[in-house]
Amino acid sequence: MSVVVTGATGQLGRLIVESLLRRGVPAGKIVALGRDTSRLADLADRGVEVRPADYADPDSLRSAFADAEQLMFVSGSEVGQRVPQHHHVIEAAREAGVGLVVYTSIAHADTSDLLLAAEHRATEEELRASGLPYVLLRNSWYLENYTGQLAGYLAHGVAGSAGDGRVSAATRADYAEAAAEVLTTEGHAGRAYELGGEAFTMAELAAEVSRQSGQDVRYTDLPVPAYTDLLVSAGLPEPYAATLADADRGIAQGALYVPVEDLEKLLGRRPTGLAEAIRAAR
Repeated sequence: MSVVVTGATGQLGRLIVESLLRRGVPAGKIVALGRDTSRLADLADRGVEVRPADYADPDSLRSAFADAEQLMFVSGSEVGQRVPQHHHVIEAAREAGVGLVVYTSIAHADTSDLLLAAEHRATEEELRASGLPYVLLRNSWYLENYTGQLAGYLAHGVAGSAGDGRVSAATRADYAEAAAEVLTTEGHAGRAYELGGEAFTMAELAAEVSRQSGQDVRYTDLPVPAYTDLLVSAGLPEPYAATLADADRGIAQGALYVPVEDLEKLLGRRPTGLAEAIRAAR
């Protein structure tokens, strides 16, 4: 078995490589891809094959996918460019005759009206039409989206546009472990897994931060335009701020809620919960 992991210089891709190694996949059977291979030098030192690849460069992908039996296709990070970039990945995988493509999508990609979902839905549709065997890992939100903001929460409270909606966030490590399970076991081809952890509201997030910190942290719910403006004032580019605010709008409507069972089944345990993730981040 040879497994090619795209985006190995990113946080999720790196964790997937590490999960494969922990599961006993020989380092020489793993190919880690990235635009800047110098960031993969430590993996190369451990025997992982490192190859350069850029989603915007079809020739680099053809070379990178040579002899691949499985492709761990971590979705691109450039919102607005994913459709053409993902097309390059799928075409290169088809030309290479990859035996299985495992793609990291988004929750309810086939029906979601989130701005973020459109590119994932287009990718899923192209994968189905390609004739390649595939697995869809429809990941909900990362817990790190929240734990990475603890300092801000303690200083200013929690703000958003999610209302009383519940988000099924899980850690990157848990999503990576689920991907490694799919890559190293049989019976997943053609499946779409809706993956997420134990769901919580933003008010529950604020309450847990309060409990662990001893400070009174509250959640302030804002209209989507006001939350967009707040994110812009914090330094985010307006298109990105609008996309994040739209995700909160979706959370309020259930767009990022999924039952925990799919992730729990792949992990063989309960996913890391909100309280544990906050405790580790603190």
